[in-house]
Amino acid sequence: MGLSDQEWQKVIDIWGKVEPELPAHGQEVIIRLFQKHPETQEKFDKFKHLKSLDEMKSSEEIKKHGTTVLTALGKILKQKGHHDAELAPLAQSHATKHKIPVKYLEFICEVIVGVIAEKHSADFGSESQAAMRKALEVFRNDMASKYKEHGFQG
Repeated sequence: MGLSDQEWQKVIDIWGKVEPELPAHGQEVIIRLFQKHPETQEKFDKFKHLKSLDEMKSSEEIKKHGTTVLTALGKILKQKGHHDAELAPLAQSHATKHKIPVKYLEFICEVIVGVIAEKHSADFGSESQAAMRKALEVFRNDMASKYKEHGFQG
Protein backbone atom coordinates (compact mmCIF):
# COMPACT_ATOMS: atom_id res chain seq x y z
CA MET A 1 0.00 0.00 0.00
CA GLY A 2 3.07 2.18 -0.11
CA LEU A 3 3.40 5.16 -2.39
CA SER A 4 5.68 5.35 -5.41
CA ASP A 5 8.49 7.91 -5.47
CA GLN A 6 6.38 10.00 -7.84
CA GLU A 7 3.40 9.93 -5.48
CA TRP A 8 5.55 10.93 -2.52
CA GLN A 9 6.97 13.78 -4.61
CA LYS A 10 3.45 15.06 -5.30
CA VAL A 11 2.70 14.96 -1.57
CA ILE A 12 5.94 16.78 -0.69
CA ASP A 13 5.42 19.35 -3.45
CA ILE A 14 1.93 20.32 -2.31
CA TRP A 15 2.99 20.32 1.33
CA GLY A 16 5.60 22.91 0.34
CA LYS A 17 2.70 25.15 -0.71
CA VAL A 18 0.80 24.49 2.54
CA GLU A 19 3.67 25.13 4.97
CA PRO A 20 4.01 28.92 4.54
CA GLU A 21 0.37 29.23 5.62
CA LEU A 22 0.17 26.63 8.40
CA PRO A 23 -1.66 28.84 10.94
CA ALA A 24 -4.41 29.86 8.49
CA HIS A 25 -4.73 26.38 7.00
CA GLY A 26 -4.63 24.73 10.40
CA GLN A 27 -7.34 27.01 11.74
CA GLU A 28 -9.51 26.27 8.71
CA VAL A 29 -8.99 22.52 9.12
CA ILE A 30 -10.03 22.51 12.77
CA ILE A 31 -13.05 24.74 12.19
CA ARG A 32 -14.27 22.63 9.26
CA LEU A 33 -13.70 19.45 11.24
CA PHE A 34 -15.89 20.80 14.05
CA GLN A 35 -18.54 22.02 11.61
CA LYS A 36 -18.74 18.80 9.58
CA HIS A 37 -18.32 16.47 12.57
CA PRO A 38 -19.50 18.30 15.72
CA GLU A 39 -18.85 15.19 17.81
CA THR A 40 -15.12 15.77 17.34
CA GLN A 41 -15.32 19.10 19.16
CA GLU A 42 -16.49 17.27 22.29
CA LYS A 43 -13.02 15.66 22.59
CA PHE A 44 -11.52 19.09 23.32
CA ASP A 45 -12.39 20.60 26.67
CA LYS A 46 -10.79 23.87 25.62
CA PHE A 47 -13.02 24.14 22.53
CA LYS A 48 -16.38 22.85 23.81
CA HIS A 49 -17.57 26.35 24.70
CA LEU A 50 -17.05 27.68 21.16
CA LYS A 51 -20.47 27.52 19.54
CA SER A 52 -20.46 29.96 16.65
CA LEU A 53 -18.28 30.23 13.58
CA ASP A 54 -17.23 33.73 14.69
CA GLU A 55 -16.12 32.39 18.07
CA MET A 56 -14.09 29.69 16.36
CA LYS A 57 -12.50 32.10 13.88
CA SER A 58 -11.47 34.47 16.67
CA SER A 59 -10.02 31.70 18.84
CA GLU A 60 -6.24 31.85 19.04
CA GLU A 61 -6.35 28.38 20.65
CA ILE A 62 -7.96 26.87 17.53
CA LYS A 63 -5.34 28.53 15.33
CA LYS A 64 -2.59 27.28 17.64
CA HIS A 65 -3.95 23.73 17.69
CA GLY A 66 -4.42 23.69 13.92
CA THR A 67 -0.82 24.80 13.48
CA THR A 68 0.32 22.03 15.83
CA VAL A 69 -1.68 19.42 13.93
CA LEU A 70 -0.39 20.42 10.50
CA THR A 71 3.18 20.83 11.75
CA ALA A 72 3.15 17.29 13.14
CA LEU A 73 1.53 15.93 9.99
CA GLY A 74 4.09 17.71 7.81
CA LYS A 75 6.95 16.11 9.73
CA ILE A 76 5.32 12.70 9.24
CA LEU A 77 4.62 13.18 5.53
CA LYS A 78 8.20 14.30 4.86
CA GLN A 79 9.41 10.93 6.14
CA LYS A 80 7.74 9.29 3.11
CA GLY A 81 6.35 6.40 5.10
CA HIS A 82 9.42 5.94 7.31
CA HIS A 83 7.78 7.81 10.15
CA ASP A 84 7.94 5.52 13.20
CA ALA A 85 9.96 8.01 15.25
CA GLU A 86 7.49 10.83 14.52
CA LEU A 87 4.40 8.67 14.77
CA ALA A 88 5.11 6.84 18.04
CA PRO A 89 4.64 9.75 20.47
CA LEU A 90 1.65 11.06 18.53
CA ALA A 91 -0.04 7.66 18.56
CA GLN A 92 0.69 7.20 22.24
CA SER A 93 -0.85 10.55 23.24
CA HIS A 94 -3.85 10.12 20.96
CA ALA A 95 -4.47 6.56 22.16
CA THR A 96 -3.79 6.84 25.88
CA LYS A 97 -4.44 10.47 26.80
CA HIS A 98 -6.80 11.99 24.24
CA LYS A 99 -8.59 8.76 23.16
CA ILE A 100 -9.10 9.98 19.59
CA PRO A 101 -10.85 7.31 17.50
CA VAL A 102 -9.35 6.33 14.16
CA LYS A 103 -12.63 7.46 12.59
CA TYR A 104 -11.83 11.01 13.69
CA LEU A 105 -8.47 10.72 11.94
CA GLU A 106 -10.36 9.78 8.78
CA PHE A 107 -12.55 12.85 9.24
CA ILE A 108 -9.64 15.25 9.66
CA CYS A 109 -7.71 13.73 6.76
CA GLU A 110 -10.63 14.35 4.41
CA VAL A 111 -10.96 17.90 5.72
CA ILE A 112 -7.24 18.47 5.13
CA VAL A 113 -7.56 17.32 1.52
CA GLY A 114 -10.58 19.60 1.09
CA VAL A 115 -8.81 22.65 2.50
CA ILE A 116 -5.73 22.07 0.35
CA ALA A 117 -7.93 21.55 -2.73
CA GLU A 118 -9.69 24.84 -2.08
CA LYS A 119 -6.64 26.91 -1.17
CA HIS A 120 -4.27 25.46 -3.77
CA SER A 121 -6.54 24.30 -6.58
CA ALA A 122 -4.05 25.09 -9.35
CA ASP A 123 -1.38 22.90 -7.72
CA PHE A 124 -3.56 20.13 -6.30
CA GLY A 125 -5.11 18.26 -9.20
CA SER A 126 -6.60 14.79 -9.14
CA GLU A 127 -3.26 12.96 -9.18
CA SER A 128 -1.89 15.03 -6.31
CA GLN A 129 -5.12 14.59 -4.37
CA ALA A 130 -4.98 10.83 -4.90
CA ALA A 131 -1.36 10.75 -3.71
CA MET A 132 -2.21 12.80 -0.63
CA ARG A 133 -5.20 10.57 0.19
CA LYS A 134 -2.95 7.54 -0.13
CA ALA A 135 -0.28 9.09 2.13
CA LEU A 136 -2.92 9.99 4.70
CA GLU A 137 -4.27 6.45 4.55
CA VAL A 138 -0.78 5.12 5.34
CA PHE A 139 -0.66 7.55 8.27
CA ARG A 140 -4.09 6.44 9.58
CA ASN A 141 -3.32 2.75 9.19
CA ASP A 142 -0.03 3.14 11.02
CA MET A 143 -1.74 5.16 13.76
CA ALA A 144 -4.35 2.40 14.12
CA SER A 145 -1.59 -0.22 14.45
CA LYS A 146 0.15 1.85 17.11
CA TYR A 147 -3.16 2.37 18.90
CA LYS A 148 -3.50 -1.41 19.23
CA GLU A 149 -0.01 -1.59 20.73
CA HIS A 150 -1.31 0.76 23.43
CA GLY A 151 -4.44 -1.33 23.96
CA PHE A 152 -6.72 1.27 22.37
CA GLN A 153 -9.01 -0.02 19.66
CA GLY A 154 -10.01 3.47 18.60
